[in-house]
Amino acid sequence: MRFIHISDLHIGKRVGGFSMLEDQAFILEKIFGIIKKEKPDFVIIAGDIYDKLTPPAEAVALLDSFISRLAERRIETFIISGNHDSAERVAFGASIMNKGRIHFSPVYNGNAAKFTVRDEYGEADIYLLPYLRPAEVRRFFPEADISTTEDAVRTAVEAMDIDTSRRNIIVSHQFVSGGMTCDSERNSVGGTDSVPAEVYSKFDYAALGHLHGAQFMGGKNIRYSGTPLKYSFSEAGQTKSVTICTLREKGTPVEIETRELVPMRDMRIVKGSFDELLSGSSEDYISIVLTDIVRIPDAQIKLRAKYPGLMELKYEHEAMREDMVINDIPADISNSPYELFAEFFSSANGKDMTEEQSSYMHKLVNEIWGE
Repeated sequence: MRFIHISDLHIGKRVGGFSMLEDQAFILEKIFGIIKKEKPDFVIIAGDIYDKLTPPAEAVALLDSFISRLAERRIETFIISGNHDSAERVAFGASIMNKGRIHFSPVYNGNAAKFTVRDEYGEADIYLLPYLRPAEVRRFFPEADISTTEDAVRTAVEAMDIDTSRRNIIVSHQFVSGGMTCDSERNSVGGTDSVPAEVYSKFDYAALGHLHGAQFMGGKNIRYSGTPLKYSFSEAGQTKSVTICTLREKGTPVEIETRELVPMRDMRIVKGSFDELLSGSSEDYISIVLTDIVRIPDAQIKLRAKYPGLMELKYEHEAMREDMVINDIPADISNSPYELFAEFFSSANGKDMTEEQSSYMHKLVNEIWGE
């Protein structure tokens, strides 16, 4: 069987004051095009469908349009709620949607919803496990010791009573220990929100959501598909994609392919002087790092005329100053005050003073130490 794994759509998200809805509509169209071309047996969406528990009407309409098109083509789809979603909202109407081959995870009730699919190799079971917190599991297993997310997920998986002689797929939205994180994620505090990859060891494939970078976790059968769009500048270097899985007979490793997703507007970090950047332009979402030593009046306003997607502006020398740590002071300070300052300036800013700055410092030093 051949299936597509995506996750973390975050429909309705705003980044740096910009609504991403237009970009999300564009990328969902790209994903739908890949689905039409690849003709998968089913599609998995592993949580964080929306960006908020109460998504705006436009976000709901966009998801409705995407899901309706899948239903029209009779493409079976399995969807779970993530930590950004309301499990109750996602589960609403699930019994009706099941008839259209669109399966939403119900609110967790001590049992994970299970669906069975078939191909030439026989049957395979798909388990839908929405994002879980300890309290949501503890109430159904009062005798179990559930104090961490690991305890909760492990208990929920053990309760599935998995037949390991069959092929099994789990759709889950959790933070697996050791995963590569991004700034746009809600990370765990102190590791209490993480689960080890071995929790999913009984499954032939674990379709994960939550982490925004596509990555394997302890083998090719445990994978995050990542977001279809970049949602922070810590993701600027990533290539977003759709994960395509092929699962054959039991015991055969899952085969993984990807299809790159090219966005309407990329998210990039651009570095240079004010004058250099003012001579260029871009429609992408941009983080500008200015190398100028002095602040430029109205720099953001002037640059936004050339870069309408400008989300943030920083000065390189200010960032370097924040990170700078003075470890020790030389025992023999024999240089003049000007020479000491010039050395400090060069170290802090990565370049020497201009003639104007140097002249000003000479004048200042002479005024202070002249006598």
